[in-house]
Amino acid sequence: MEADVIVVGAGLAGLVAAHELTSRGRRVALVDQENAANLGGQAFWSFGGLFLVDSPEQRRLGIKDSFDLAWSDWQGSAAFDRLADEDSWAVRWARAYVEWAAGEKRSWLTGHGIELLPTVGWAERGGLRADGHGNSVPRFHIAWGTGTGVVEPFADHARQAARDGLLTFHHRHRVDELVIEGGAARGVRGKVLADDDSPRGVASNREEVADFELTAQAVIVTSGGIGADHDIVRRYWPERLGTPPAEMVTGVPAYVDGRMLDISAEAGVRLVNRDRMWHYTEGLQNWSPIWPGHGIRILPGPSSLWFDALGRRLPDPCLPGYDTLSTLKYLRTTEDIAGYDHSWFILTRKIVEKEFALSGSEQNPDITAKDKHAVLRDRLLGKGAPGPVADFLRHGADFVVADTLEALVEKMNGLTDKPLLDADTIRRQIEARDLQIANPYSKDAQVQGIRNARRYIGDRLGRVATPHRVLDPAAGPLIGVKLHILTRKTLGGIQTDLDSRALGLDGTPIDGLYAAGEVAGFGGGGVHGYNALEGTFLGGCLFSGRAAGRAAAAQTG
Repeated sequence: MEADVIVVGAGLAGLVAAHELTSRGRRVALVDQENAANLGGQAFWSFGGLFLVDSPEQRRLGIKDSFDLAWSDWQGSAAFDRLADEDSWAVRWARAYVEWAAGEKRSWLTGHGIELLPTVGWAERGGLRADGHGNSVPRFHIAWGTGTGVVEPFADHARQAARDGLLTFHHRHRVDELVIEGGAARGVRGKVLADDDSPRGVASNREEVADFELTAQAVIVTSGGIGADHDIVRRYWPERLGTPPAEMVTGVPAYVDGRMLDISAEAGVRLVNRDRMWHYTEGLQNWSPIWPGHGIRILPGPSSLWFDALGRRLPDPCLPGYDTLSTLKYLRTTEDIAGYDHSWFILTRKIVEKEFALSGSEQNPDITAKDKHAVLRDRLLGKGAPGPVADFLRHGADFVVADTLEALVEKMNGLTDKPLLDADTIRRQIEARDLQIANPYSKDAQVQGIRNARRYIGDRLGRVATPHRVLDPAAGPLIGVKLHILTRKTLGGIQTDLDSRALGLDGTPIDGLYAAGEVAGFGGGGVHGYNALEGTFLGGCLFSGRAAGRAAAAQTG
């Protein structure tokens, strides 16, 4: 045999699994269709958000969190409703993950050299019910180095294991078949692709130059999701989210193609919850794209006013940073706007300077470079928008700026095929909202949310602008942002037990076959259920990759 274990996919879950295996002396063949520059996969490009419960960072900021509160939030968000079947393992994975996030996860990260920013973000604030979707408290911990910093220790370990003779990289090897013999996984077959020295993230060629086959005692599939293939996204788009957009921007590199899901199914692996997916509603066209259709997500604070394509404020809980899928559902199921693929933010200079952040390692060079002085200088003490945000303001196709609302709306209408917005209608709504700012209390849910956020010191210092009237000239100029649907995550996939063993169609484990990361719904075939609490995608890769590596090491010992 060429190895003890074959790992299919050199993203974060695959690297973590390989780390667990080689640390125990197992020989690993790491197979990936991309070149060496792409080691770490999609996780490399992420913001580096990690979900932790009752962490030292939270406690220092006065945040009172607990396993019970986090588990209540997770259950309210996931809304598991297939417990007898497709969610049977997912719910067990979910509880195990929250226990890990409230326990060993923090020390495990530190043990691998992963440090966290001292601030904690409040992502997915929820659907405005205690028993519904959302984080009751801030839990979004950002790794120093962003996603690059999370990937780095595991990529370094893989390279060292290769030097030690325990790991062999098989770059530009595309797996087309899982080899199952006598009911057990024994290897993979596929095509060797032509050499391609494209930089990280850039789409590579698919020229086939040879066949290959590798054999091993076990195979771990860690090949990621479907986000780059819009046809697959539309194929599994659920009816509950209305009609899929005709046009979307892409939040992942082209190699996130979902191929291994169908290949696994052809080998007799059980796929579940394929109708569950996670796409963002605050996507931008990247003015400096790396991969085809490259989109960037705004990580918004709570103050921007959100309007549909016809110029009406979105209802709660469709508020910036609150409830991603409720907003997506509203935009795609409301009859008179479902035919449009965009919505709008209207905000002020003060809001963009304090509240706008962009997702992605390349959009946060100060954190990615672990430059603590730059973070302090640019994000807390500096004036003006952060550099990457300022670049989008200058160059982004989706941004318009004006001194008056009438001029702004005229420019916004210039970004669509025909003028859909009426300045008087928008003015009436903004003026009504602005009247709510005069008092420290309000009937407007968004204004209530702003006040609530500013009671948390982390938001008040670095994330939420001082409440002000949007139409106050002193807060201007005004900014309009055209928002697109941004494809991102697969929430379903290969069903696995708590050892990351892939299950067959009869619900029993296939001997020697494991799955981890996004291809397995981050554990169990859908650990998030219908909704994610954010900071849980990287963590799901870490947790499930660790489980798969340890279980495969035990099998091959």
